[in-house]
Amino acid sequence: MVSTEKTDGTGNTAKTAKTAEPAEPAEPAEPAGGQHGDLAGLEAGLDALDTRAADERPPLGRLLLSKLVPPLVAVALVLAVWQLVYAAEIKPDYILPGPLDVWAAIEKMWLDGVLLGYIWTSVSRGVLGFAIAIAVGTPLGLLVARVKVVRAAIGPILTGLQSLPSIAWVPAALIWFGFTDATIYTVVLLGAVPSIANGIVAGVDQIPPLYLRAGRMLGARGLTSVRHILLPAALPGYLAGLKQGWAFSWRSLMAAELIVNSAKLGTGLGQLMDGFRQMQNMSGVLATIILILLVGIAIDLLFFSPLERRVLRSRGLLARNN
Repeated sequence: MVSTEKTDGTGNTAKTAKTAEPAEPAEPAEPAGGQHGDLAGLEAGLDALDTRAADERPPLGRLLLSKLVPPLVAVALVLAVWQLVYAAEIKPDYILPGPLDVWAAIEKMWLDGVLLGYIWTSVSRGVLGFAIAIAVGTPLGLLVARVKVVRAAIGPILTGLQSLPSIAWVPAALIWFGFTDATIYTVVLLGAVPSIANGIVAGVDQIPPLYLRAGRMLGARGLTSVRHILLPAALPGYLAGLKQGWAFSWRSLMAAELIVNSAKLGTGLGQLMDGFRQMQNMSGVLATIILILLVGIAIDLLFFSPLERRVLRSRGLLARNN
């Protein structure tokens, strides 16, 4: 109730009462920009974070320091311990040569012009065998992953083959194919295919069912579904299987070359090591072991590690500066 005053003709003031009407509730003020403004702000914030992460890359010197120094220190420690054991004469030098003796064996092969030929023979065999293993293991893994009957029948066999030492196949392959390249590639395939197939099976098993349903709703079936849904979604697991498959193929190749020794096949690193063994040249044996190790590390650093980082970074699983 509100009081009001009126002045009459005599100059007296009279008070009258008036009932006040209830005021309508005011609508809450909408923030500037509304919901669209909030979403735009969120997107801008995320873009700023991505830009900042991309801009805040460590300097090249710090990056080299963090990447190169730890392995170099580890190698230096191994060489120091090796040299101390050699200097202590725990074993005769013809059984346990020193690092300088092994380096001299590698240097001699380099000066003779045969070192790169030995390496290329093994690497070319390994790459060709691995490519064939991918062509066989990929469809086999997809078949096992998507067909329940096939998984029940072949899945345990693949797991068993993956745990079987590759060298166990060499005698059988020799009986089947003799001292030929087919024997070497058979051992490589039997060592690499199970790992590749199991890798893609693990990758497919980790695909969210929503992806598959969405693909079917969009009409992706058959090979189209495999190409655009299954393989891209299973790529991290598939890549892990490929990486392990290469490790198994390289190990299988060395096991085959150690035993399948024939002049018409050429000389790879495994055959080279067996030749040094027959000559009782321990410096050459250790030099070949180091070369095999370096080739395996180089393949991983030059191919698999960059590919793995690229895949993980594209899925937001790895920082841009790693």
